[in-house]
Amino acid sequence: MMSRPVNIGIIGFGTVGTGTARILLQKKRELEERAGFPIILKRIADIDIRRDRGLRLPKGMLVKDYREIVDDPEIQIVVELIGGISPAKEIIVEAIRKGKHVVTANKALLATSGHTIFNAAKRKGVEVGFEASVAGGIPIIKIIRESLVGNNIQSIFGIINGTSNYILTKMTKEGVDFSTALRDAQRLGYAEADPTLDIGGIDSAHKLAILATLAFGIPFSFKKIYTEGITGLSQLDIQFAEELGYTIKLLAISKQKGRDVEMRVHPTMLPSGHILSNVGGVYNAVFIEGDAVGQCLFYGRGAGEMPTGGAVVSDIVDIARDINSGAVGRIRDIGIAGRSDLRIKGMEDILSCYYLRFYAIDKPGVLSKISGILGSFNISIKSVIQKERKKERAVPLVMMTHTARERDVVNALREIKKLSVVTGRPVYIRVEEEGE
Repeated sequence: MMSRPVNIGIIGFGTVGTGTARILLQKKRELEERAGFPIILKRIADIDIRRDRGLRLPKGMLVKDYREIVDDPEIQIVVELIGGISPAKEIIVEAIRKGKHVVTANKALLATSGHTIFNAAKRKGVEVGFEASVAGGIPIIKIIRESLVGNNIQSIFGIINGTSNYILTKMTKEGVDFSTALRDAQRLGYAEADPTLDIGGIDSAHKLAILATLAFGIPFSFKKIYTEGITGLSQLDIQFAEELGYTIKLLAISKQKGRDVEMRVHPTMLPSGHILSNVGGVYNAVFIEGDAVGQCLFYGRGAGEMPTGGAVVSDIVDIARDINSGAVGRIRDIGIAGRSDLRIKGMEDILSCYYLRFYAIDKPGVLSKISGILGSFNISIKSVIQKERKKERAVPLVMMTHTARERDVVNALREIKKLSVVTGRPVYIRVEEEGE
């Protein structure tokens, strides 16, 4: 079969769109040599066609109307990089309906409407590439879909939001509070003016929904993911974690055991010697355990013009190869159909170790009252830190527990809060121990 040029249209010319176009234009010759045929960027659509992106485009390539791409019979691959749910969803569905393959970096859209998009693509016999939707330059989608296809994935632990990781790294290394670290992230361009999606854990949950779909066959279950951000973390808990030999990270966690699959995003204490504890700044890392390969770590930049643009180009080249080899649909995504034999485990039933912190009146009998309530809920204490009495009457009391059930911990803390010797809101952070 003679290889023919494949034409590309990009909708959305922001940061990722610019990186994608830059690679396609500046590495045109290298891409043709590697693919075996020309990959031609024919058109880019964006509502802003005047802003300087630092990239010289051929005359007439940049247009305002996305329909000049979707309606063009010569364009085979439509790249959606505008983000958000609408009109991105409508554009993708329209492109698929016209028989075009799609590449997208839109994790929010896939996490919430992936079923609709992939079913439409299956009916039309076209492909959807989404490598750039998770972890930027780390090829984690390809790794799960292709490289680890011979494995039953047992667990995924991911630091997959660079903004939150930067904030937590700064709080840990420099001892600043959350608001100071957030302002610094915004000043450097690592956090948006409205950082809610990042610091609230929502962005990580979107990405986890995609990873769990591929790894376990749980079909795009974003709404069922327990999601907790980092806004409630204090410098005091960062310090206690360090004193106890742990580091706090915002983790996206999914585990399969039997018919149950856990899906959760929350601050997590990891042993400071754990490999994920040393992933700092805006970097991402995904830790995967499979039954055949064992434990693997994938590390790199999780965002940015060129890392994410490179991931988009990877999908473009893969789909272009499939078009020219007549192998469209060669990779089956098991999560699209879904597995009826699995269920998402409720957060109240998960088992974990816990870090607990109280402000308690420093007088005899307080520790026994608190430990008595914990014991009545089958929670066993591993260690205790009780700070010396200062001028204030209430002092921090920190406990580390053995494995306990989430429901029991929540109920126990509700009872402890009622004690007259406890002031303020008890704090708890889940702990992931190596080997558990």
